[in-house]
Amino acid sequence: MTQPVITFLSDYGLGNEFVGVCHAVIARRCAQARVIDLTHSIPRHDVHTGAIVLRATLPYLPDAIILAVVDPGVGTSGARGRRAVAVRTVDEDRLLVGPDNGLLLPVCERLGGIAEAVEVERSHERLEPVSATFHGRDIFAPVAAALADGAPLGSLGEPIDPADLRRLHISEAVVRPDGLELHVLHRDTFGNLILDGQMDQLAGIGIELGQDVSVRRGGKVHRATVARTFADVHPGGLLIYQDGLGMLALAVNRGSAAELIGAERHDELLVGSQ
Repeated sequence: MTQPVITFLSDYGLGNEFVGVCHAVIARRCAQARVIDLTHSIPRHDVHTGAIVLRATLPYLPDAIILAVVDPGVGTSGARGRRAVAVRTVDEDRLLVGPDNGLLLPVCERLGGIAEAVEVERSHERLEPVSATFHGRDIFAPVAAALADGAPLGSLGEPIDPADLRRLHISEAVVRPDGLELHVLHRDTFGNLILDGQMDQLAGIGIELGQDVSVRRGGKVHRATVARTFADVHPGGLLIYQDGLGMLALAVNRGSAAELIGAERHDELLVGSQ
């Protein structure tokens, strides 16, 4: 049998025991499972960034169960709360485990939508007693491990309608008469601004590699170069490039685009010919 794989993304960070304890819980339930840590550096409680990173990494993932925990609503229930869920996608039969707060939906949509969903809050696989604040350890990790061990999805909880799962709005680039309207998806640890467009959209409005462009935010205009890599501009220079996951991004060579432009998530930028 092929070794089962679980990919794990969270906002837990690495300055505590949280990630290690989740690994330990998985190993107790499915000792043969291999866990790949995608990242545990999602900004705290930032479901939006977690969803974007999860979706962007999908093309590079093996055939694996996806465990994702960015869960500011942990411990809540009822009308105000969120559910703990496990889902199976239409394409590729991918299995995902995490909170029902929109985190899982963008990657599921890339896989044709959701074919089956179950609520796992009261799954027989959960650890007892369940902590009010650490469902990653007590619910999500053991459910992911059970799936890795071959447990059928439907045996792990109560079925729910996939149409009732919560969704996030993630912006998309828009072609305008005066350029390409982009939106900041998130800021990485280097101060680069990850945008919601792709290089072929710039090419579609006649902007090519090596060309100087204007980047407008509000009433301010910055000059940038469409570049392949950081060293293509002088230190302190602004560039727009395709990042490692295929998205457009703004960076400053040896600096911070976020600080230079003063932009934050959801801010609108307009890139056009000078």
